[in-house]
Amino acid sequence: MSLPEPNPRLIDLDTLRRRVADGAVDTVVVAFTDMQGRLQGKRLHASYFLDFALEHGQEGCNYLLGVDVDMNTVDGYAMTSWDKGYGDMEFSLDLSTLRLLPHLPGTAMVQCDLVWDDHAPVEPSPRQILRRQVAHAEEAGYVALAGTELEFMLFEDTYESAWAAGYHGLTPSNQYNVDYSILGTSRVEPVLRDIRNAMHAAGMNVEGAKGECNFGQHEIGFVYDRALVTADNHSVYKTAAKEIAAAHGKSITFMAKWDEREGNSCHIHLSLRGSDDSLVFWDEEARGRSVLYDRFIAGILATMADFTLLYAPNVNSYKRYADGSFAPTTIGWGNDNRTCAVRLIGRGPSARLENRLPGGDVNPYLALAAMIAGGLHGIEQELELEPELVGNAYRSDKTKVPRTLRDARDAFASSALARSAFGDEVVDHYTNMADVELAAYGATVTDWERRRGFERM
Repeated sequence: MSLPEPNPRLIDLDTLRRRVADGAVDTVVVAFTDMQGRLQGKRLHASYFLDFALEHGQEGCNYLLGVDVDMNTVDGYAMTSWDKGYGDMEFSLDLSTLRLLPHLPGTAMVQCDLVWDDHAPVEPSPRQILRRQVAHAEEAGYVALAGTELEFMLFEDTYESAWAAGYHGLTPSNQYNVDYSILGTSRVEPVLRDIRNAMHAAGMNVEGAKGECNFGQHEIGFVYDRALVTADNHSVYKTAAKEIAAAHGKSITFMAKWDEREGNSCHIHLSLRGSDDSLVFWDEEARGRSVLYDRFIAGILATMADFTLLYAPNVNSYKRYADGSFAPTTIGWGNDNRTCAVRLIGRGPSARLENRLPGGDVNPYLALAAMIAGGLHGIEQELELEPELVGNAYRSDKTKVPRTLRDARDAFASSALARSAFGDEVVDHYTNMADVELAAYGATVTDWERRRGFERM
């Protein structure tokens, strides 16, 4: 195995120019990933993109990194406010991400970094946060490789009808547990196949699809890649999967916890290689994990509570942490043990750790940045790896995963480790994001409250 090269199905500028000239492409999506993990940006006419945007760039309001899920402007962000006039950020095109989107007629896409008018990076931008940690790893002589396993639930309802129904009474596309079921996936194969093939053509290496536990729940897997490429692909895939489902008259949710059954996870696999492609997580002579690998795992564990906000960014994220649910509730590691927060898998070149804390609502840039920062902390501080957790982690005496967004917010805001790894600007920015989410949740009267209190209280 060797370090991944750029996917051959990505396109370059010359290819784009030819496609535009022959009429095959007429639209270019210029997009970045926001705090909530969503693609935001503009659709440009392809000729305008080539004739103007390539040289002069594009801009967007800096409120795009200072809004809630509903796109409301909110207080508390240092970089953007009414007092500062809501100025612009520049969308800095990363042409290495240029790809076709075959599920959208005549469309290509390029992903962007966010910079200020003096070309200084916008530090709270998720892609910049991950870039900083990737650079930190590279300075130490390592390349971070990652894969994300993103689960979703597929419904027979359109997004419009689901909205109109207040998301009540929706019909999942499978009515029973179809974990690993070929029949269960065959029933929804038209959607799954379209997603797989579209993402392959868009420059991703698709592994396959499988059913999962909850009703209508499925997962499409992708081959590992460099950490930044994996995060970019994750963001494109998540949006495209929703678009393709909508084209079939169906809907997908990546909510961490849709109902009281199993939630949507996003298990993240990570390993390091030497910059010369050498194995650094494995000791061939000892036929086992290297000391560096153990220190990296120890760093992930040591920072997990402080960094949970970057793994679980929403109120709903914490509903997923339930005993016996395949979502972790304690912080520990084990060899091929799915009850642990960190599961070790593979040998030799395939040796890697799986972080089972993130859910389907995770922002991949933030989670990968947290994992790299935590692991490098373990290497730099030469942390000793605690003994393996053998057996049922749910019944262990290990430290509990933060159980609420408030707990995770407080741990992150007060963490010297987080401020050292990410900087005060980033920590304060995402602490405020949590405050906004908590305030919105605290002000909401839920269906649960109405059912319990309308008549009986």
